[in-house]
Amino acid sequence: MAKNAFEVIILTARPAAGKSEVINYLKNTGTANRIKRFHIADFEEIDDFVYVWETFVIDDILSKHGKERLLTDKNYYFKDHFVWNLYIERINVSYARKLAYEPDFLDNHTIIIEFARGGENAIGEALSYLDDDILKKAAIFYIDVSYKESVRKNRARKRPGMEDSILYHSLPDEKMEFYYKINDWEKLTADDPEHITVKGVKLPCVAFNNESDLTTKGGEALGAALEQSFQKLWKIKNK
Repeated sequence: MAKNAFEVIILTARPAAGKSEVINYLKNTGTANRIKRFHIADFEEIDDFVYVWETFVIDDILSKHGKERLLTDKNYYFKDHFVWNLYIERINVSYARKLAYEPDFLDNHTIIIEFARGGENAIGEALSYLDDDILKKAAIFYIDVSYKESVRKNRARKRPGMEDSILYHSLPDEKMEFYYKINDWEKLTADDPEHITVKGVKLPCVAFNNESDLTTKGGEALGAALEQSFQKLWKIKNK
């Protein structure tokens, strides 16, 4: 690729770890400066929270009219574990459609794929459902926070009436524990902290420590920390 920027970034973490704040910081950084410091060109996001919320809305409409809910129960738990992977397939469709309409899009842009996952094999399983073209172009930026910090921030960002907001949606504590108390990041990176192999493809990866909540504090402290991590990821990808 001619440009000095990533083609695809997979941005993943526990809920409320700081993904949206990182996106917001990058959006508010000028193009030339963003490419120089973070190797991120002008970008578009594909965030599976949009699909999650759409599922809730559809099931609520069906329930309102006396029909059976399709994918969630009345408490918004998924009826089938595969629904998580359905959202990854939706990401694949959005990615493919973008490149079908704009085949040269990645020549001058970055796509950021964003999702939160939890469970013994959750991140690894999600990655395994991504299309091969995404995997071949992608690097993984993981925001590392403890479960305790994830719960704290999830509570803090709650805004009644804004449950559909990417920045302000919040999960009940019991759902946080059920879905996200553990995840498999440490297992995935135990043998090689710089790569995760998925379907034979070695994806470069980096873990950005956000336990001190730099993403909420913002400012140049966040910028400097992000720069360090993205520069490290760029070096790993280009070894």
